[in-house]
Amino acid sequence: MFTQGLYLILSEPVAGYLPTAQAAVDAQVPVLQLRIKTGETEEKKAIASEIRALTAGTKTHFIINDDLALAMEVDADGLHVGQDDLSIQTARAQWNQPSKLIGLSTHNLQQALAAEEQGADYIGLGPIYPTQSKLNPDPTIGIEAAGQILSSLSIPAVAIGGIGLDQMEALSAEQFRSFAVIGAVNQAADPALAIGALQAKWKSLAF
Repeated sequence: MFTQGLYLILSEPVAGYLPTAQAAVDAQVPVLQLRIKTGETEEKKAIASEIRALTAGTKTHFIINDDLALAMEVDADGLHVGQDDLSIQTARAQWNQPSKLIGLSTHNLQQALAAEEQGADYIGLGPIYPTQSKLNPDPTIGIEAAGQILSSLSIPAVAIGGIGLDQMEALSAEQFRSFAVIGAVNQAADPALAIGALQAKWKSLAF
């Protein structure tokens, strides 16, 4: 189980899925989540299979977003679902391997506590800051409210939503140990450079 650091969500990276995934593995990013919202099933399977090959035997956990069948087919390390996707219980029943991680996106205290009760291994909590990664994003939580939610939980919570270098100190101050990034890496022409900057900033903060 990952405990802290960068949770990188791969979604239409300008540098390409495989080069960006390779940069993440080279940098020992703790978690790499594949989120492909459009495209053909076979194309998704091909990308997922190649990333599984890149991450196998490394320190990078490979998570599939919202596609249990694909996660099972490529033997990913876990699955991440949203509030409107299949339940934690259903996912575990169908993917009966206790070592697999299952995470759930949450947007408020009620959802976060429910996820913990349902047996989620971790949650994504956000959006903490305004984000452009979704067409219809959930209401912004704000850093102080997010910190209060975090303090009520006993499972890991990954901060998500509008996070880049400028938000690191505030996240650290609220005791977040994991943070998810989309745009700060996917929109970078040099993902290795972007990942390195994020990790260096995070490492410099006192925990």
